[in-house]
Amino acid sequence: MNFHAIVAIYKFEMARARRTLFQSVISPVISTSLYFVVFGSAIGSRLSEIDGVSYGSFLVPGLIMLSLLTESVSNASFGIYFPKFTGTIYELLSAPISSFEIVLGYVGAAATKSIVLGLIILATASLIVPVHIIHPVWMLLFLVLTAVTFSLFGFIIGIWADGFEKLQIVPMLVVTPLVFLGGSFYSINMLPPFWQNVTLFNPVLYLISGFRWSFYEIADVSMEFSLTMILIFLSTCIFGVWWIFKTGYQVKK
Repeated sequence: MNFHAIVAIYKFEMARARRTLFQSVISPVISTSLYFVVFGSAIGSRLSEIDGVSYGSFLVPGLIMLSLLTESVSNASFGIYFPKFTGTIYELLSAPISSFEIVLGYVGAAATKSIVLGLIILATASLIVPVHIIHPVWMLLFLVLTAVTFSLFGFIIGIWADGFEKLQIVPMLVVTPLVFLGGSFYSINMLPPFWQNVTLFNPVLYLISGFRWSFYEIADVSMEFSLTMILIFLSTCIFGVWWIFKTGYQVKK
């Protein structure tokens, strides 16, 4: 395995994050903090507890997932799209580096940035609302699996996109609405039975539910089922990336 090439790609992507620190870290943290202030403090003070957890604390896992998913997709999609846009992707394809090593470098950097952002938001949230993590190991596992999975998903979007506009379509019109409707701000048990059943078709529900369980041992679906759904989505994304490099779709033109 060409570790030098993997490290080079990884360092390049991480350096880009440092150059765009406000956009990559500060802006998402400020936006999420506003959610905590508005929903957790202002609106949450007027709501009762949800499953024995204060509303402000209940929001924490969902809002971390909101930032984690959107940033993972955004970082990975732009990271691989920009070499396509500039034409430098052909240098990568002709270099002595395998497709697996290319994916490892780009996805690894995107996932790292998202995980760091998630931990920063968690630390920020603990300053605003009380946060208790009952299962820290499971919390980190869900955090890493989700970041890697959606970084792979973002990588696929970056390959598929043929313009900057398409990079924004899926995160803005698909991922963000699914997160908002996946139990970020409420428990699906608060919904009528019909809408509870509809929400079960939302894959993001299982990510948020499992992640929230690691905090407070409350969940809309079982932790085992949430973990299974994440692994299925991860496997699907891995297969998608493998198929892209196998067929050369939108890469070798």
